Amino acid sequence: MPRSTDPGVRREGDALVFAVPLLRGGVASLWPAALRVVTGARRIELGAVDRIDSAGLAMLSALAARAGGDVVIDGEPEGLSELRGAYRMQMDLDFSRT
Repeated sequence: MPRSTDPGVRREGDALVFAVPLLRGGVASLWPAALRVVTGARRIELGAVDRIDSAGLAMLSALAARAGGDVVIDGEPEGLSELRGAYRMQMDLDFSRT
């Protein structure tokens, strides 16, 4: 399995693990590292993430789709619940079908 050299994102088993706030200023630098390790991920671990904004949510949604969808999100950083509601996203970060 490819490894990420970015300390903000790594792969642990079936989980894509983030360890930094997922905010507009850092998302672009995390994207290449996350792409290297997303294949086959079944979970996205956000336990060490304290905040997320719309750019972070967009990245996670795109990564969940690249992983094949139906990804479990572990952790609830500040802002995630509100953003999911505003964008009508399900718990797996796919858009609501209603």
